[in-house]
Amino acid sequence: MKIEEVFHMVGGYGETSYANNSKIQEKAIFETKPLVEKAIKEICNTLLLEKFVAADLGCSSGPNALLVLSTITNLIDEVYKRLNQHKPEIQFFLNDLPSNDFNNIFRLLTLYRERAKQEKGNTFVSSYIAGLPGSFYGRLFPLKTVHFFHSSYSLMWLSQVPEGLKGETSAQLNKGNIYINEESSSIVSHLYFEQFKRDFSLFLKYRSNELISGGRMILSFLGRPITPIYIGGLTHLWGLFSEALKAMVFEGLVEEAKLNSFNLPVYTPSMEEVKSIIEMEGSFHLIHAQTFESNWDPFDESIDDFIVDKNLSGENVAKYMRAVVEPLLASHFGSDIMKDVFSRFANNIARHMSKGKPKHFVLVILLKLNDEIPKMESIVGAG
Repeated sequence: MKIEEVFHMVGGYGETSYANNSKIQEKAIFETKPLVEKAIKEICNTLLLEKFVAADLGCSSGPNALLVLSTITNLIDEVYKRLNQHKPEIQFFLNDLPSNDFNNIFRLLTLYRERAKQEKGNTFVSSYIAGLPGSFYGRLFPLKTVHFFHSSYSLMWLSQVPEGLKGETSAQLNKGNIYINEESSSIVSHLYFEQFKRDFSLFLKYRSNELISGGRMILSFLGRPITPIYIGGLTHLWGLFSEALKAMVFEGLVEEAKLNSFNLPVYTPSMEEVKSIIEMEGSFHLIHAQTFESNWDPFDESIDDFIVDKNLSGENVAKYMRAVVEPLLASHFGSDIMKDVFSRFANNIARHMSKGKPKHFVLVILLKLNDEIPKMESIVGAG
């Protein structure tokens, strides 16, 4: 099974679609907006541009891609208005795997352009927007043609399941689990990290070829803290999903061999691991790093540990997780069990929340090419 052929968010605008269940990703975009503003202003203030080329890598199929687009175009408008200079035309690429629902984005683009023209009137500057199917673990653009790369909630996804966890080897090393678990062998964690290291190194190499000198790249993705006591994160979340599948195996609804042969192509690195790979690959300077936490339940805005309705929160989390991984899971386990397994998943999440409010741990980094004199500013902590 090739990941890029089956991995995509749930398309359309149905109840389980990514478009209707991507609030947690939206919150991450708002969280990183000040850093995007910093990067865009630096580019515009230091480079004389007739056109500005930007790309959202892993854009998916909902309105969040247009949120990134509107943020960038508005910032460029502001900067050039302040400088009293002619604004550059904007070329914006929306990138994701070929199976992504690009048609849904293109329908949204029509509404976006109409609204932008109404709001800006004579000051409206055309942005030329294109879909770009392809894996960001390969080359996407000609040499030195992009000014700004943005990617949110995407780089924890690997190009493939680690080689050592495919087929019969998976049943021996990670039996009954679909990701790294407290029960998993240290070999499993090592295999996942090595796959992430290969993938992230390739990502950096190809972006360094495509980014112009003076350009910037902002990446945000799920990670993990160093502290061993952490009730959030994907380790716990996917452990709860494994529990649902194990229960269905016990009831004869899922084949045990199916469960034992499946592992997710995902890895949540620590900031230290990310920094070490950036340094080892050598193409970029890390000029800013920060982390923040986000409640599992995107509709829960409170910062305390009190959960009003654990069952509702469990359903909210299961909905957005289903919007992300249902196509991938259905390709292996079949679509018939999806409703049942995600219902059990929601119940397991609600039970887990009795231990406290679980949170995702998000890494955010700002990079520039290594051909520039570094201005180090590394801040790790709640952003």
